[in-house]
Amino acid sequence: MDELIKVNYDNERPTASARDLWEFLEVKTAFKDWFPRMCEYGFTETIDFNPLKFEQVQNEGHREVKRIVTDYQLTVPMAKEISMIQRNDKGKEARQYFIKIEEAWNNPEMVMARALKLADTKIKRLEFQIEEQKPLVEFAAHVTDSADAIDIGELAKLANKENIKIGRNRLFEYLRDNKILMQNNEPYQRYIENKWFKTIETTKQTSYGTKLFVKTLVLGKGQVGIIEMLRKEFGIVNE
Repeated sequence: MDELIKVNYDNERPTASARDLWEFLEVKTAFKDWFPRMCEYGFTETIDFNPLKFEQVQNEGHREVKRIVTDYQLTVPMAKEISMIQRNDKGKEARQYFIKIEEAWNNPEMVMARALKLADTKIKRLEFQIEEQKPLVEFAAHVTDSADAIDIGELAKLANKENIKIGRNRLFEYLRDNKILMQNNEPYQRYIENKWFKTIETTKQTSYGTKLFVKTLVLGKGQVGIIEMLRKEFGIVNE
């Protein structure tokens, strides 16, 4: 089938340019007046058509002038109806053309081909997500089920092994800024309940006698969660 008017198949439904159709139909009315008049036949934006703007360069004398041109991507049913409205040979020719486009698009073989293409796209997207998450999954496999709890300094060292350059003090600051730790460096209760942290009481001898301190330890689940946050914060690209 000869291509009378270019049809775009990149979207969920095939579409055609309103300007291309206007030119093919040899409409005498200016496009800016003609298209709004066509829309009065009951067509709805986002359902039957979508606006499209592009830059057009024209030579005027010895200089190039850039203009923003408005076009519309029409669904094939809308393009077909507009063609029919013209009531002339060009309109009839365009209408028959779009009917054939519709028939080809709805052909069972074409429907199956699109379904297979969509399935292939979804599989590739899942494969990409799996590959993207692979380093985190491998990291999680080592620590999630571990009973070992580490302090913030050890977590900073662990982050550095994952190519996240952060020190103990900066990590404390990051966790406070993100409302994971309170200003006294103890975790908020919800993170304790979610098994990210546990706290232990320790004593320390000072010149004023024995003092009681609360130490924050990071559990396996918390290690995974914080490392994932740091990856996003530092823009770490998984290879």
